[in-house]
Amino acid sequence: MFAALADETRLSLVDKLAGGSAQSISRLAADSKLTRQAITKHLRVLEEAGIVLSSRAGRESLFQFQPKPMKEMQDYIERVSAQWDEALARLKAFVED
Repeated sequence: MFAALADETRLSLVDKLAGGSAQSISRLAADSKLTRQAITKHLRVLEEAGIVLSSRAGRESLFQFQPKPMKEMQDYIERVSAQWDEALARLKAFVED
């Protein structure tokens, strides 16, 4: 997931999709200098990471943001951060004594 979000284009796509409604590749590519094929490749990376979900509507592929994996990542980062805070507090107490 971190690797998928490390790319500026993919992060921009997530931002566009975070509004809630599913969007087509054409719509997502409208404001971009990238081709629809390039946008599709980026969306597939996000889909493999579980960040977006695709569905078909006729001939179009629609993509929608999936917040659950992002929430899980946030929870993980908060747990690791708390562990580091505790470790640094113990180190500080040890050094100051």
